Amino acid sequence: MANVDVLLKPREAAAALGVSYPTLKQWILTGRLATVKTPGGHHRVPESALQPLLKAKPETGTATSRERYRRVSGRNQIVGTIDEVKISGLMAKVVLRIGDQRITSIITADAVREMQLRPGQAAAALMKSTDVMIERL
Repeated sequence: MANVDVLLKPREAAAALGVSYPTLKQWILTGRLATVKTPGGHHRVPESALQPLLKAKPETGTATSRERYRRVSGRNQIVGTIDEVKISGLMAKVVLRIGDQRITSIITADAVREMQLRPGQAAAALMKSTDVMIERL
């Protein structure tokens, strides 16, 4: 199966980079960020175009209250794209795609709604465990 680059809406790309929507639009208009235009003329940002900006983004000691919730002490973080969100009662299943691998997480439906999780958005899986099981393949 060929690698298909996920296209993000500008607001989704801005959120993934931790910048404002106006900043992202400026980057698009000045050519700093490559986009693909839809038949209707709307910009879509290839997920691969975010990688250089994610690596170049400086870490600062100050954060807005909105950013504080995204920063955690856990170091086992894997960034990918949401493949599936399924809410059932109080719980929700969120499937995150990282390359050709998928990670499934069961979280509360309230958390999905609060974070406004949708397929195609960039997200990170954070693992925190005292046990790791290995299966021989």
